[in-house]
Amino acid sequence: MKVALTGHRGYVGTVLAPALIDAGHEVLGIDTDLYRHSTFGPAPSEEGITTLQRDIRDVTVDDLAGVEAVLHLAGLSNDPLGDLDPDLTDRVNREATVSLAATAKAAGVSRFVFSSSCSNYGAGVDSWLTEESAFNPQTPYGRSKVDAEAGLHELADDDFSPTYLRSGTAYGFSPRLRFDLVINNLTAWASCTGAVMLKSDGSPWRPVVHVRDMSAAFVATLDVPREVVHDEAFNVGRTSENYQIRDLAEIVASVVPDSTVSFAEGASADTRDYRVNCDKILDRLPTFRPEWTAERGAKELYEAYQRIGVTLEEFEGPTYRRIDHIRGLIDSGRLDSSLCWTETAAEVAS
Repeated sequence: MKVALTGHRGYVGTVLAPALIDAGHEVLGIDTDLYRHSTFGPAPSEEGITTLQRDIRDVTVDDLAGVEAVLHLAGLSNDPLGDLDPDLTDRVNREATVSLAATAKAAGVSRFVFSSSCSNYGAGVDSWLTEESAFNPQTPYGRSKVDAEAGLHELADDDFSPTYLRSGTAYGFSPRLRFDLVINNLTAWASCTGAVMLKSDGSPWRPVVHVRDMSAAFVATLDVPREVVHDEAFNVGRTSENYQIRDLAEIVASVVPDSTVSFAEGASADTRDYRVNCDKILDRLPTFRPEWTAERGAKELYEAYQRIGVTLEEFEGPTYRRIDHIRGLIDSGRLDSSLCWTETAAEVAS
């Protein structure tokens, strides 16, 4: 199958793209390449991938000629970025997603797999949340995902089939590593300082999912007939992989030698607090069999940090912190306020 993968040079995309190639798909990668200077370790492989360096807001019908499915990862990827400019977050994560889907539909693309989020649920710790549970997003990022799903639902018909993959909090090694994700961040703090640093009181619950299992869910969605996933949402992960943040901290402390859990000054409760049930995806997508646990992922990360090397200044600095990286590009004049490059294509590629 010929698939277009937006955000193929990002945290998830650099893992998902090779997985799609391995599964026998032809991959067109679409990415504006905001994080090309944020590679951690060896450069990501793009073997077998045709690349279109393009903002998702500028994708045309001609760009998607012959594409059978769009897997849509690209967007503003976390709460701090979402808070930078809530209106921009809406334009990129909701408006541009729906516009891209409409373009795909006009191009004859039959399937559209959207990277949504369990952030849609926001705050619902009193019960286990399923795909039928009410939304209660707590941030502009969460609201943008909810509204994008609603817009995609309006486009669904016999010829166009959207699917919504609501992933838990991602973790795990990637060539475009994000250090702002909870397990990645806690393991980095422990590796560099010996302190598993909690910035909240540790009480909130989170579902967590390894980036490789998250990628496997996208591949598995393409393995089933469209009617199985047509206009359907799936919580991505395993029900057993829901943890309180303080439990994740203890897992990291057990993995990283001579580390202990500590709390940042002023650590307080987090309004984002939810547990999700992931049984539906295991039932509907028979080839999706998640393999990772938080403990195994923390070990993988610790080994990568030791092998590649990382300092506190690096992972807390603008190279890897998405919000600081974007602000730096804006302050330097390389991005405008709408996150579009101000350079020529030749300069951007340099």
